Amino acid sequence: MFRVSSLLRAAAAVVCLLLPAALNATKQKTPQPVNVPVLQLEGGRKLVFERSFSYEREAKPKRGFWNKLVDVIAGEPEFHSMVRPYSVISDSKGRIIVTDPGAPGVHIFDFEQQKYKFLQHPEGKDSMRWPQCVAVDGQDNIYVTDSDAGKIFVFEAGGKLRHVIGSLKGGEGMFKRPTGIAIDSAAQRIYVSDTYRNQIFMMDMQGGVLAKFGKNGGGNGEFNFPTELRLEGNDLVVVDAMNFRVQVLDKEGSFRYAIGRIGDGEGSMFRPKGVGMDSEGHLYVVDGLYDRVQVFDREGQLLYYFGKTGTGFGDFQLPAGLFIDHNDRVLVVDSFNRRVQVFRYFALPKQGAGGGQ
Repeated sequence: MFRVSSLLRAAAAVVCLLLPAALNATKQKTPQPVNVPVLQLEGGRKLVFERSFSYEREAKPKRGFWNKLVDVIAGEPEFHSMVRPYSVISDSKGRIIVTDPGAPGVHIFDFEQQKYKFLQHPEGKDSMRWPQCVAVDGQDNIYVTDSDAGKIFVFEAGGKLRHVIGSLKGGEGMFKRPTGIAIDSAAQRIYVSDTYRNQIFMMDMQGGVLAKFGKNGGGNGEFNFPTELRLEGNDLVVVDAMNFRVQVLDKEGSFRYAIGRIGDGEGSMFRPKGVGMDSEGHLYVVDGLYDRVQVFDREGQLLYYFGKTGTGFGDFQLPAGLFIDHNDRVLVVDSFNRRVQVFRYFALPKQGAGGGQ
């Protein structure tokens, strides 16, 4: 017959008292959205808030009773969380990849497989210091610009560093300040905006420069601090930050059209950041100053906007990166709130054969 010592009884009693509080504290870290309004749009379109996430544990399976019991006694393990997130993209597997200059590193959230990975490269002359923007190629290799190191870090889909583009002797980079990046896997091209040079680099997949286009100025195809890039079909979308507009070029760098103007009213831009296009070709532009996302048609007409300053679901504080996936999920980096918010755009319902106009 076994006997339980008084010490073990006391420990068990303490655990029983502490466990409910610990479990409640854990639940409070991931509040659920309540009464987030659906944005009803013209023609039956709508924009719906889906979720928000900010730290590693949200991607991983729920911890079982015994793991929680150990946490109460020994303390919870440390989980990565966003510090100052900036850029976002998702790959073919649905993983959400977020750069974080404040960490510094790259978060990979795989909600479907309930996995999380954090990428860093802190050692040697090719250390990642200020990860800025992110893109993926057709094999889900991850390309990260580092605006401080002046280089591009290329990781395999699993997270292993493949190589560094733009690394020169002495630890210097070939770019002055690489920011935006876009990949054309079919043509085997990489596009990078060099913000300080007011140019776009077009390179092969090994980093060889094929062409440069753009110069400082306010005319068509000229830039004043180009930042984010997005490749949508044959359109290369460039955030021309200090010209307070977005320019759309073809893949050879020729000007097609521009959207935006400086001002403080609806449809104007003051601090344009992330950009993306939905399945209907509408252009989404983050404005970091006004804490909102504006949506335009190809003629530059403002269709609608969403977001306001705040900490609630659907609110933003210094929003930055934006990405729209093939399912019209709209991912917005809410930088000062240290999170990514996920919306879904529902396009105009397609009519079947023989349907009316």
